[in-house]
Amino acid sequence: MSFFRRKSITSMLQEKAASSAGGLKKELGVFDLTMLGVGCVVGTGIFVLTGVAAAKHAGPGLILSFLLAGIVCAFCALCYAEFASMVPVSGSAYTYSYATFGEIIAWILGWDLILEYGFAASMVASGWSGYFQGLLSGFGLEIPKAISSAFNPAGGTYFDLPAVLIVLLLTFVVSRGAKESTRLNSIMVIIKVAVIILFISVGAFYVKPSNWTPFMPYGFSGVVTGAATAFLSYIGFDVVATAAEEVKNPQKDLPKGIIWSLVVCSLLYILVTAVLTGMVPYTLLDVKNPVAFALQFIHQDWVAGFISLGAIVGITTVLFVLLFGQTRLFYAIGRDGLLPEKLSRLHPKTGAPAVSTWVTGIVVAIFAGVIPLNKLADLVSIGTLFAFIAVSLGIVILRKTRPDLQRSFKVPLVPLIPIIAVLTCGYLLISLPGITWIAFLIWMALGLCVYFMYGYKHSHLAEKK
Repeated sequence: MSFFRRKSITSMLQEKAASSAGGLKKELGVFDLTMLGVGCVVGTGIFVLTGVAAAKHAGPGLILSFLLAGIVCAFCALCYAEFASMVPVSGSAYTYSYATFGEIIAWILGWDLILEYGFAASMVASGWSGYFQGLLSGFGLEIPKAISSAFNPAGGTYFDLPAVLIVLLLTFVVSRGAKESTRLNSIMVIIKVAVIILFISVGAFYVKPSNWTPFMPYGFSGVVTGAATAFLSYIGFDVVATAAEEVKNPQKDLPKGIIWSLVVCSLLYILVTAVLTGMVPYTLLDVKNPVAFALQFIHQDWVAGFISLGAIVGITTVLFVLLFGQTRLFYAIGRDGLLPEKLSRLHPKTGAPAVSTWVTGIVVAIFAGVIPLNKLADLVSIGTLFAFIAVSLGIVILRKTRPDLQRSFKVPLVPLIPIIAVLTCGYLLISLPGITWIAFLIWMALGLCVYFMYGYKHSHLAEKK
């Protein structure tokens, strides 16, 4: 069936080579990629989700939740790393699926990733607005209530102006090109990691082992639910793969960037969670700013101020990397004709996909400004898990069908590790609420309408028939 027409890996690499002179600029190395991954992974997970997940789901067992989520992600990251070494082309799971499963599955994955990046960016922008307004209030400043949060007439709010402004500012940064924008990201990531290390160093002296008892107050099922929630914190290495065409030596540097970012992030999450739940009884952690709250709890207010600043910087990097990943995804899909080709146009001076960058920024800004997005964390997780499953299955299929492809990195113990990745992601999927599945299926149905009304006819593979 033509719905399952595949784009050969050879043709992908030829297209990339043919367009290299006028394509995306190759400017990124292992350090830049690792900073992209850490920039996205370490942010809302540490500064926002840890408290709620500990109080409502896992208790001190959240340490195991992040360890479990990290292990599952490690299996998936190995699969991403092998794909990245074989197919160093923008688009991440969308591109890999186009080569492995065919066009309609690739489109579903691409539409899935649009959900993942777009809604996550809008949600993170709303979180950034909250932290920023908290910082302003410390100086006695206040934004008028009507423009301080998303549309909620009953609460007297209509528009989240700070969220819109930060999205548009970062969209401008992304539009300046990969090297300039990743340089700024790296500076912010270093500041963020320094603040997190400060929290661990100070908080470790106030840990009371009695706070870790009971360790799993909600049972192991609570730990698993915590792990499913923690998945929202681990979508960063997927973004690393979207930067494939802007890497100087993608076959070697992409796998290293993906794996290093996951190692650094997992270590930071586990240490922060251990210290946080050791400092404060888990029942008190159901707050929006758990790390700063924990320091106030032990009367270390001077560090709490640094933490609030670090949280704002940290959430800024998450938002930046999500916008970066979304633009590269639109670029890849537009280049294949499944969305309007204007999305793949590059700015002649910056070499950045200008149209897709501003389309992304404006849409995310509207969502962040108007729509209350506090319910969308699970939607982002379901999108991530589906992408991970597709990439893991793809490794097994391509090992059988294309053993001749050059792989500078190979997943060990195939098919065991990819199968474990699929099963663990599937287990986390079924632990998500039913309402999340309904919303996800509605989004997918909308995506199929877009494909049959536009993408199927305009696909470049259709033109070659």
